[in-house]
This record gives sequence, C-alpha cells and structure tokens, in this order.
Amino acid sequence: MTRVLLLMIAILATAGAALAYGDPKQITKAGTLVTEILRKQVPPIPRIVDIPRGDGGEFALQATINGVAAPMIIDTGATSVVLSYETAKAIGLPVELLAYNTDVETVSGRTKAARLTLDRLAVGKLVERSVPALIVPRGLMKTNLLGMSFLDRLESWEVRADKLKLRGYP
Repeated sequence: MTRVLLLMIAILATAGAALAYGDPKQITKAGTLVTEILRKQVPPIPRIVDIPRGDGGEFALQATINGVAAPMIIDTGATSVVLSYETAKAIGLPVELLAYNTDVETVSGRTKAARLTLDRLAVGKLVERSVPALIVPRGLMKTNLLGMSFLDRLESWEVRADKLKLRGYP
C-alpha cells in the first residue's frame, strides 16, 4: 500500500514538474529525486523475541497455538514441537482420533506419539504456520516442548548470558 502511494506521488510530482518548469533539466532532476525516494525502503521491523533463563536453567515462554495460550520450554534436543495430551485437548486438537504410532524417547522413557501439523504457532512476534508436532499420550508429560521443528524455521537463535534470543526472518 505504501509503495503504491509513493508511486502515485512520484508520478504526480514528475507530471507537476514537467508542467511547471517545462525545462528538461528540471524534469530530469525531479525524476531522479522520485527514483531515489522509491529506492529507499522502510527497514523491516525486526522479529526478535528475548526469553530470560528461569531459576531452574530452562527457557520457558508462553506460546500461542492455533490462537490458544500454551506454556512451553525451549528444547533444542527435541526434533519436534511436543505437546502433552492435556494441552493438545485444551487447544481443541482431535486427540481421540489421532494415531499414536510414532516411537519417541522422552524423559520418562520410550513411548508412542501422534504426528500432526499445527496450523499456527506463535511466540511473541514470531508466527509460523503448518508446524509439525507430536502429541504424547495422557499423563506422560507435564511440559510442552518447543523443539527444532519450530526453531529451524527461524533465521537464528542464540543464548547469551541468561537470555535466549529468537530471531525470525524479516
């Protein structure tokens, strides 16, 4: 929208200069000025989320999954986003209809999980769509994990001192 508005202003300014001055040098100068204005772009708003380290050393956050708030912990050792059965049910996912046929290793040991795709997963300004996730059976996990199926979509993430910085693509 902004670009279209700038283009309209540029066209009007060039036409106005042509009518007002009738001087080819002035018209060229006005055209150059308009071109410079159009080339300057407003820098994109950085999509960065800072997460402080918790007392237990973890990086906990409040995510939004399909529009519903869900507490999560960053887990770079998890290949996928992993949700507890209870969280998945609260979000409105069809937990009873899922096939729990994927082998996974959890803190509690080996189990089966169900694969699905989350329509929308947001962490602050970072919003990703169609994020692969796993749901574990009832009672196996108390904590949801924000794993690599989300983190790999970011431009970068880094830990410095007691802060985890997630940076999305502009």
